[in-house]
Amino acid sequence: MFASPMKIINIDDCRVNDLLGLVISFGGNSPYGCACRSLRYRSFSHTIPCMIITIDGPAGSGKSTTARKLAARLDIAYLDTGAMYRGVAYEVLRQNVDTGDPEALLEVARGVDISLDCGPMKTTVRIAGQDVSDAIRSMKVSKATSAIASIQPIRDLLVSRQKNIGVELGSFVTEGRDQGSVVFPDADVKFVLDATPDRRARRRLEDLRVAGQEAQLDEVLAHFKYRDSIDEHQWEPLLKPGAAIRVDTTDMTLDEVVDELERQVRVRSAKSQPTLK
Repeated sequence: MFASPMKIINIDDCRVNDLLGLVISFGGNSPYGCACRSLRYRSFSHTIPCMIITIDGPAGSGKSTTARKLAARLDIAYLDTGAMYRGVAYEVLRQNVDTGDPEALLEVARGVDISLDCGPMKTTVRIAGQDVSDAIRSMKVSKATSAIASIQPIRDLLVSRQKNIGVELGSFVTEGRDQGSVVFPDADVKFVLDATPDRRARRRLEDLRVAGQEAQLDEVLAHFKYRDSIDEHQWEPLLKPGAAIRVDTTDMTLDEVVDELERQVRVRSAKSQPTLK
């Protein structure tokens, strides 16, 4: 679909704490916009069979951190799809584009030059070579991301990119709001994480403060409730019996959540590979 095929290069210098490091770059020189130009990661030995693992759910449920840590434990790639939307939103704000103009927003999405370094500890995001990893996590960008994510042509653009990246990766953990329902409907293991709105808002507020950004609990909570009202239909198909494994993280620590997901993945791996230890 893209003008230039994606390539995978195995290189030793992509190691991060001797764990998997993944770099995804895409720019605006394709007529389809933001075409993936290269993927880089070190070669590794799979601890599980080739598997696609999706983690969906609302903001603040712990998807990103859980997905990153789960991928590190399984020694497979991690794809941070939320950073893609945030990167586009950041560029929209930087260019002072009207968030109420869908055509203008789509034009930005097609032309932005973003690089995602999805390492086991954090996702580093660069736009035109500039590190904006912390900047894209601000409340201002979060609000703009809501507008970006609601525009179907932009979602179609990013979903196409995610699918192409998935073909190249083979085994990986990906998180978002529509990964198991739309992007990778045939994923081997699908999870839906959730928590009470208040718990999710407090987690996000803590993250913002650690990053040195000011915000109020009421502001974060209101934003989450708004996002839920426009986003929840994306993971709704996964709430049907048997469609995905639901995990309420409200009263769970991060390690407990990752432990549970890893356990579920390995149970399913054992079923498909009886001799796997």
